[in-house]
Amino acid sequence: MTREFPVKEWATSNWSEAILASLDRTTMVQPEIIEAANAQPMSPDLDVWDAWPLADPSGRPIAWRGGELWFALAVVRSDDPEERHHLARIHHFHRLKDRFEHIGQTLPDDISPGARQWSGSARYDKGVVTLYFTATGHQGDTSLTYHQRLFSSTTPLEADGDFGTWSTPIEIVEADGKTYRPANENVGQPGKIKAFRDPSHYRDEQGRDYILFTGSCASRPGSHDGVIGLAADDGSSSRFHLLPPLVSAVGVNNELERPHLVEYNNRLYLFWSTQRGVFAPGIEAPTGLYGATATSLAGPWTFLNGHGLVIGNPLERPTQAYSWWVLPDLTVTSFVDYWGPENHDLPEEATRRARFGGTFAPFVKIALDGDRAWLVDKT
Repeated sequence: MTREFPVKEWATSNWSEAILASLDRTTMVQPEIIEAANAQPMSPDLDVWDAWPLADPSGRPIAWRGGELWFALAVVRSDDPEERHHLARIHHFHRLKDRFEHIGQTLPDDISPGARQWSGSARYDKGVVTLYFTATGHQGDTSLTYHQRLFSSTTPLEADGDFGTWSTPIEIVEADGKTYRPANENVGQPGKIKAFRDPSHYRDEQGRDYILFTGSCASRPGSHDGVIGLAADDGSSSRFHLLPPLVSAVGVNNELERPHLVEYNNRLYLFWSTQRGVFAPGIEAPTGLYGATATSLAGPWTFLNGHGLVIGNPLERPTQAYSWWVLPDLTVTSFVDYWGPENHDLPEEATRRARFGGTFAPFVKIALDGDRAWLVDKT
């Protein structure tokens, strides 16, 4: 039986230019500058980015072989790191404290519905792993497209810790063209394409399952129409139906990426990542981790620190890290992006390989108190 969720109970909170106007980076604690020692690839063969753990339904990483099991996007290293988005696959890794060991590609290519895979999340419940992910393009594509769809696939986790056979992926929810724009562009540029990606699972206290995702507004389309979308389990445990967005950044920002929820001190905390280059012209805000808080999923959401910014890249290294993911113990992972200083004597594309990390960044830790958030551990 399909569950009903009255739309009137759900409030979309607007992340406005006026809210961002209170942001003053010079008064905030800056993260450590990432130097060469922390930018070494975890594998000499791979670029790695956008990581998330195999977690229980509350979001806590599960114990696995003396450490944890993590997923991330990965590709074979190439001369141009920007090409990674066109070839990405989900891989899995063994985390042992601050060290990650590569295991292999997660989903067999022959069952993947897309030409490549973008970010998602993973849950372990009653012996079963569910991987939520973005299928980008279509299997068998002969040209590059930016079509994005949300899928899930399941597998048993065997007694020895290995995966069993992955199920045929199921499309869990579709953009309706009314609230959320379909992300079906054939051509595009990074930061400018529309979004329907990054599915993140959340289970509430009543056992209801939800999916958060990076979306684009259909009712007010434009060049900067990013939203954090929401869908609820329709009772079938594999399909979800759309609800209004949690947060709208129409007129402000094009991509509110990798949204996810953390429960802490009887509050919900919503986090997302975004880049300085996807804010609307005239808005000066850094690449960073942003967030909001509410007493229930229905909102309304209050933006942390008055403006939303929780961690911004250092002023001297504005692109050093990206794609933050907050765990329930408030430790935060990200990946090393373009960490090296810019060389203005050379074309930007000529310096990408030398400046790009493509590896797991050192974990940091934040603190939360009501609608305040701050960095407490930079190492």
